Amino acid sequence: MSANQFLQRLPAALNEEAVAGISCTIQFNVAEPAYATIGEGACAVQNGSADDANVTLTIADDDLIALLQGELDGMTAFMSGKLQVEGDLMLAQQISGFFDASRLA
Repeated sequence: MSANQFLQRLPAALNEEAVAGISCTIQFNVAEPAYATIGEGACAVQNGSADDANVTLTIADDDLIALLQGELDGMTAFMSGKLQVEGDLMLAQQISGFFDASRLA
């Protein structure tokens, strides 16, 4: 499965309690770039690049999938160079909590 196909699962795995009051755009720079827009307790994923992303994650497809499934620690990925983050670092640290990993398996 490609990271882009995996990202299409994000809306169904959204943890509405975790994103209460949050409005953001997350850019995923993977083999086929995509971005997720979160707001008002909902998530939408679009292909391409967002003009106004709050945070941009650059990561290999397999590593992104492992990260969002809870198999790869975000801090470890960042410190080892597997994950590059631009923009809101605090938001980047919260992303894994926005989604229920069990629904992404």
